[in-house]
Amino acid sequence: MTALPFHKVEGLGNDFVVVDLRPGKPGAEVSASAQDPAVVTAICDRHFGVGADGVLAILPGLEGDARMRVLNADGSEAEMCGNGIRCVARVLYETDSRLRKPIINVDTGAGLLSCAMDVVDGVLRSVSVQMGRPRFRRDEIPLSPGGSERALREPVTSSPGGSFSFTAVSMGNPHAIIFVDEPKLDLRAMAETHGPSIETSALFPRRTNVEFARVRPDGQIDLVVWERGCGITLACGTGACATAVAAAWEGRLPRGREIPINLPGGTLFIHVAPDDSQVTMRGPARIVFSAELALDAFVST
Repeated sequence: MTALPFHKVEGLGNDFVVVDLRPGKPGAEVSASAQDPAVVTAICDRHFGVGADGVLAILPGLEGDARMRVLNADGSEAEMCGNGIRCVARVLYETDSRLRKPIINVDTGAGLLSCAMDVVDGVLRSVSVQMGRPRFRRDEIPLSPGGSERALREPVTSSPGGSFSFTAVSMGNPHAIIFVDEPKLDLRAMAETHGPSIETSALFPRRTNVEFARVRPDGQIDLVVWERGCGITLACGTGACATAVAAAWEGRLPRGREIPINLPGGTLFIHVAPDDSQVTMRGPARIVFSAELALDAFVST
């Protein structure tokens, strides 16, 4: 039996199987199999596998301390995952003595990102991530047609018959943020109904994450995300960041202060720099359990 050590980790209910595939680690010998799309899909199955929104592979760093590869539950690869990077930072901090330090730098598809470890009395309470500059050009999202213009309150329709306006933001991965002003409309129901169609709209050559958001009178945001390759999840870190940016661009909330983003799994805190040069995400990550996977059973499926 080929045993693959793993950690089950969650960030506000967005859960992952984290595997350390760096040279010298037990998982390095089966690195290719552990990253195979069919194997990833089987591992993420909640009835016949471990169950997760995705597999996060820890690989040797390019510039940083380590690199994170994000593999969605459907086997596709995402450029970036906000909750995922907090989970990877937690695993590195707790399991690698060389990285038990205040700042851990992680290479991602969105570039090198710094994770600040909030430790109180020796206990890691939360992780703050410098998520980088939000992208707004059509060719950075990407959108079709491309160009250098910003996609602000653009129209989009869904196959169930919905008509919406969205603002597009990339946090290294694409997001289409739809603000819902009507207080009686159910954000989750809207995401479930319209998310699949908008995700695969011809407007988005690489598909997109779809956010349904509502700004509260007190300046907080309620948010439900239909994640590309996953569907509805309890939390989405890049989605929370993109939504805070979109709220600023649409003039709904000011920049320069920490905004609570309330997701089904809990609250993330997002700060957008006054000049849009940086977005900071703060939130928890928790190792639920650690075990070994009988990898042969998944490779043979």
